[in-house]
Amino acid sequence: MNVIIVASKEIQQAIRNRWVLAATLLLAALALSLAFLGSAPTGTVGVRALDVVIVSLSSLTIFLVPLIALLISHDAIVGDMERGTMLLLLSYPLARWQVLLGKFLGHLVVLAFATSLGYGLAAAALVASGSRIDSDSLAAFAAMIGSSVMLGAVFVAIGYLVSALVRDRGTAAGISIGLWLLLVLIYDMALLGLLALDQGRNISATALGVMLLFNPTDVYRLFNLTGFANVSTFAGMAGVAQSTSLSIQVLLLALTLWTLVPLSLAALAFSRREL
Repeated sequence: MNVIIVASKEIQQAIRNRWVLAATLLLAALALSLAFLGSAPTGTVGVRALDVVIVSLSSLTIFLVPLIALLISHDAIVGDMERGTMLLLLSYPLARWQVLLGKFLGHLVVLAFATSLGYGLAAAALVASGSRIDSDSLAAFAAMIGSSVMLGAVFVAIGYLVSALVRDRGTAAGISIGLWLLLVLIYDMALLGLLALDQGRNISATALGVMLLFNPTDVYRLFNLTGFANVSTFAGMAGVAQSTSLSIQVLLLALTLWTLVPLSLAALAFSRREL
């Protein structure tokens, strides 16, 4: 019950700060743009419109959702400490883990609402325009929304870990942006460079799969672009889907662990921190 109270407080604060409205409008605007612009040529090439939207939104999500998640979570602990509200909050009969979990759930609900509504509008717009949507495409689209929320949960948890370890909001913001650049851009560039240098001599498919698991954005990309045959063929990922030994279950487990491990470390750091 205490966790729910803290979560509802975070949701109300996000509504007052316009985070819910801003994130929803941003995701909806970009999703609708990709839906109409990306589906325009599908009639001539025989590709289903929703499959095009899934590929486009998956690429967008990798950049945008982690950034939004870090922006709303990087000062969740250190910011409240600087403002003095954490002392007030802990004066109530609340355990520190309840405060952390409640804040996490509140931020996750905000992100899930913005993602589901924003992306759902794209599918609704395609239906309204008369595009044909079959059950396979709809299942892949639903899985894309669910995994986008899971990716957001990963970066909210990472933001909480940063917030629990640093001493001021400026440092938290700087480290969060650095982690975003590392996991979204630099890691894949370094991996591509390594593969180009190796030229298939030493790095096996299994080793490549393990390296991909060390980056949550790659796990998300593999899940959405190789997990469904209709999408992987259009996305050009069919070869990757055949060469990798990572199943849907393994990818979902990896995303879950990427959430639980940073969140647990954040709870441990917060429990030992002096106010």
